[in-house]
Amino acid sequence: MPRRRLPLLLLLPITLTLFLLFPSPPPPRPPPHQPQPQPLPCGAAPSDATAGRWVPTREPLPPPLYTSSCPFHRNAWNCPRNSRPPVAALSWAPARCGGGAVPRIDAAEFLAVARGRRIGLVGDSLSENLVVALLCALRSADGGASKWKRRGAWRGGYFPRDDVIVAYHRAVLLAKYTWQPVENSKELHKDGIKGTYRVDVDIPADEWVNVTRFYDVLIFNTGHWWGLDKFPKETPLVFYRGGKPIEPPLGIYDGLKVVLKSMASYIEREVPSKTLKLWRSQSPRHFYGGEWDHNGSCVSDRLLQEHELDLWFDPRFGGVNKEARLVNSAIQEALIGTDIQLLNLTYMSEFRADAHPAIWLGKKDAVAVWGQDCMHWCLPGVPDTWVDILAARILHHFKQANG
Repeated sequence: MPRRRLPLLLLLPITLTLFLLFPSPPPPRPPPHQPQPQPLPCGAAPSDATAGRWVPTREPLPPPLYTSSCPFHRNAWNCPRNSRPPVAALSWAPARCGGGAVPRIDAAEFLAVARGRRIGLVGDSLSENLVVALLCALRSADGGASKWKRRGAWRGGYFPRDDVIVAYHRAVLLAKYTWQPVENSKELHKDGIKGTYRVDVDIPADEWVNVTRFYDVLIFNTGHWWGLDKFPKETPLVFYRGGKPIEPPLGIYDGLKVVLKSMASYIEREVPSKTLKLWRSQSPRHFYGGEWDHNGSCVSDRLLQEHELDLWFDPRFGGVNKEARLVNSAIQEALIGTDIQLLNLTYMSEFRADAHPAIWLGKKDAVAVWGQDCMHWCLPGVPDTWVDILAARILHHFKQANG
């Protein structure tokens, strides 16, 4: 018997009913437009300071951002005023930048992008060396800048045009330390100890403990005071945790490692996550012929070659300049697992044996009393390149935050 076909007019209502009850899924939406990440500007990548070379600054040379008359200057580093021969005009060219040099800070742009923000440095005099260069560079774009020493700051500046604060808090060990003199004269005579410096490894120094939420950028450093020249056997460091001496007692380097980890943990807990947190690596010294108190010198006008760096700075060779890399290894270990970024300025600075104040210190008897300064840097000089790299990192961070 032949099968009967339903009339087409009867199929239409059935099809319409099925369509209404079981509509077909909508076509897939095109994926939303994802903005491509912008390449990091030259100087903003962490590797930009650790892979590169010094090259002659292109001519015509740009005019200096600041001179010896900058009100934020420090006399001992003011090499032009102290009649030191000029430091060579060199620029740092990161390998990533295709032969180009890190751009010099645009002070006006920096202040504009940083409008309303606060930048703090915490540490020893090498952070001060850096902050003086930054303050003087920024003043070139705001002649109304004034000195700012609030909230325990040792040195700082306020830039009213854009409401920006840049300040340095002097805390040479980062942790709190206090002098404890020997009270018993017989004990003093017995072992020669005049007293001890108590270091509370778990307590930040008073100079910065209350500013962890004040700054939008915080840059830390320590390490240059951790030696027997600062704390000889007559006045040693004694380390405490939780109010009690650490047993067995720690030597200086082991104490440094404990403080680094403790302070990094404190920063991680107490500084807001939105704050850019940087830890500046060590600044290399350039003594040759002996330590600072044993005829060491750095009167030089030449850069070191790359093949010379290990001989000068590798701890395996035991030279007088080995402590920077030694401390850097402890810093890198302490930062593992934190959101504190390393600002590694050591490698690029190792080449620059030509750029220290040396014997040009501004005071007649300074060298006789203190020896040559082969640790700090002339200004203008190498710290201005540190500023260029730091500015690139900070600007990239602020621009990301601003969207």
